[in-house]
Amino acid sequence: MERIDDQPTVLLIDDSPEILRLLEVRLRNEDFALVTAQAAVDGLRIARERRPALILLDLDMPVMDGFEALRHLKEDPRTVSIPVIVISGSDDTDDKVAGFDLGAIDYVCKPFNMPELRARVRSALKIHELMRMLEQRAQIDGLTGLWNRAYFDERLVEEIAHHQRHGRPFSLVLADLDHFKSLNDTHGHPAGDAVLQGFARLLESSVRAQDVACRYGGEEFVILLRDTKAEQARALVERVRAGLEALRWPRHPERRVTGSFGICDAPAGDAGSPAAWLQSADDALYQAKRAGRNRVVIFDPAATNDAADTQPAPVRKAG
Repeated sequence: MERIDDQPTVLLIDDSPEILRLLEVRLRNEDFALVTAQAAVDGLRIARERRPALILLDLDMPVMDGFEALRHLKEDPRTVSIPVIVISGSDDTDDKVAGFDLGAIDYVCKPFNMPELRARVRSALKIHELMRMLEQRAQIDGLTGLWNRAYFDERLVEEIAHHQRHGRPFSLVLADLDHFKSLNDTHGHPAGDAVLQGFARLLESSVRAQDVACRYGGEEFVILLRDTKAEQARALVERVRAGLEALRWPRHPERRVTGSFGICDAPAGDAGSPAAWLQSADDALYQAKRAGRNRVVIFDPAATNDAADTQPAPVRKAG
């Protein structure tokens, strides 16, 4: 969701210049930023690109009317969750029912009662923020506080799309804590949980705001480094590796925990496939494990192919 100066964005789509000017003036002092479009096609583009917190959508527009625009909004995964308030000069019950059936959350008739319109917009924004918070909680790993696998899978799809459309580089990093099962068996699950939480804090303090660090499952973590080639990623990941090795654990100060890391910025196979990116990063992680653990390896298709030529394809186990 786009925010301007930490305010949510509201998109107004209406073909009437008078309505656009009226609402720009009357809603100027509200706690949101108003963005306008005078045609449904332009409004759809803005909605996809900027992901506003709320859309005010006029029904009666030329070329593409509000019903068709609403249908497009609710069929597109990028905009399906954006709440829409329909605005119309018609008080017709059939129009209202049709709007609600297509996914609108409210219907406001022109001419506007401005205090009522402001209240409806504020209410819609509050509900949207609550839904966003609930959705975010469902995407956070309960033990470590990092994003979880479901969130990461969504972000990886988005990043691959940006990479293919604009040529923007990124690096995918898979990290695995070495001999973690042995640690759990020796010191117990509370000690293992403390290690996972400590590593998560290290990741959070190491990555940039634009990056994504997630717990992918068990003792495996994944990092998405935006605008970063593999060699650049290596420097950051080496700091993380060294930081993990240097950590001391209060109840077991003698225990040294290390990690292995695989980096990929150009996968083997289909570069548009999330599975190809993950497999290539996993291949690099396997090479790090195979070479002795506690190291960082950048994916090299030649090295992977050489290994495949000399032995059966590995099934990597945790540890």
